[in-house]
Amino acid sequence: MLGNLARMFVLAGVISGLCSPVLANTTTGVAAASVASVLGIQDQRSPIDRMQLAQTDLALPDAMHAPIDEPIVEAIEIPVVTTRLPPVRIALLLPTRAESLARVAEAVRAGFMAAYQHEPGNITVNLVETGDAAQDILSGYLDAVSKNDIVVGPLTRSGAAAIVQNNSASKPTIVLTQLNAADDAEVRVPSNMLVMGLSIEDEARQVANWAGAKRSRLKAFAISTNVSWQKRAVKAFAAQWSHLGLQSEVMELGMTGGFINANTLVQLKKRIQAEKPGLIFVGLDAAQAIQLRLGIGGEVTMYGTSQLNPFALKDWTDADRLTDLEGVRLLDMPWQLQADHAAVMTYPHLAKNNEQRISPDIERLYALGIDAYRVAANVAIKQTDFDIDGVTGKLTVRFGRGAPYFERVLQPAIYREGMVQPLEVQ
Repeated sequence: MLGNLARMFVLAGVISGLCSPVLANTTTGVAAASVASVLGIQDQRSPIDRMQLAQTDLALPDAMHAPIDEPIVEAIEIPVVTTRLPPVRIALLLPTRAESLARVAEAVRAGFMAAYQHEPGNITVNLVETGDAAQDILSGYLDAVSKNDIVVGPLTRSGAAAIVQNNSASKPTIVLTQLNAADDAEVRVPSNMLVMGLSIEDEARQVANWAGAKRSRLKAFAISTNVSWQKRAVKAFAAQWSHLGLQSEVMELGMTGGFINANTLVQLKKRIQAEKPGLIFVGLDAAQAIQLRLGIGGEVTMYGTSQLNPFALKDWTDADRLTDLEGVRLLDMPWQLQADHAAVMTYPHLAKNNEQRISPDIERLYALGIDAYRVAANVAIKQTDFDIDGVTGKLTVRFGRGAPYFERVLQPAIYREGMVQPLEVQ
């Protein structure tokens, strides 16, 4: 009986308490606990629930006017604390003071700055100007590493070799040339130097891999004149062709007054008819390849390097069609072949003089400058293993951890209706 009366008094007190003014937070909490205890109800809330209740109590005056089914206190977003690193200083080391290389250097600089302006990041770029002498380049490089975090350059093989031979590559260095020519002794690349220059030898090796894929017992004629870059290309092709287990024969054409010697063409045509090679690789430019095609015919498939593409991408619009090269296959960079390529559409092109065509080699160097910045920007944020769908090709880079590695895969193309057009290879 007394127990029932006690329960009735407690219930009456609770009911009356709900109608009274709001008490202090602590009082309300104690009252609720007392009721639960008296009625024999255990507190089923988790510690997190109780913590949320305590947070809600801090806003009770506002909560009095809030609907029951809405949260009383808005969630508080915890600020993310980020550390802003100081700007990365990149030195662009170019032979702008050398008269013979000034135009080349300017093309690379323009491409580099076009990419920088598109995506500057937390980077500052400092131009370091040199001449073309190896010692001058070495001095410029030493000055660059003393004031910068990354060096992009040099642009000449002799300058890059001087840096390596003097063990001067003390900071990450992205070289825009090739250290090892086909005719030179092998130069060992230090671990903090990435070599990403354009290379006619690399093009020739890729042509060999492309033309020789899944083939056996295929003989190739590899043809050049006595021009140095052409002989290097043919030598590189023949070496890779042999590496694939295939047979090749290197030939050098005689030239007279800028034209291939007629007797040479007659003899070559006879050999082709007798030996029936599977293909012909030419380390020639487009004009020489046309002469060769006219002299020997088009029965044998012909492959070559980017030098078979004589026009900048924009200039093909109003260029004469080179129908004598129909079916000839080559490699070149997306910048020269694919107007609808994502990266090619991203960056501005060199201004075109309506009265004069742009040199395709200048265009290629401008594209090299674009991709050089993109690689340097990745190095600046400590990326050590990355791929770039670049304007000079598909790039694979490993740099900053172990031996440096760089690969550029070029775009296959073919002459169709007298124009160079991209070719999808299965």
